[in-house]
Amino acid sequence: MAKIEKDEIVRRLTSVFRDVFDDETIQLSEEMTAKDIDTWDSLMHITLVVSVEKEFGVKLNAGEIGKLKNVGEMLSLLAERASL
Repeated sequence: MAKIEKDEIVRRLTSVFRDVFDDETIQLSEEMTAKDIDTWDSLMHITLVVSVEKEFGVKLNAGEIGKLKNVGEMLSLLAERASL
């Protein structure tokens, strides 16, 4: 399977964030963290991870998720793991 281009990952991840947080104005940046979205709490984090896994056809383990410090690191992980 071919790897997904970064622009495509950003587009799809933005769509997931907007859907999960019900906010069409969200613009992702690589530095973005949970502190940047008021409704991003632990429950929403689980919802986000499940939605990301579903969108990109990957299974992220707790260790991988726990190491993510920001959206940029999530993008990098998805670029490594996600396929078309």
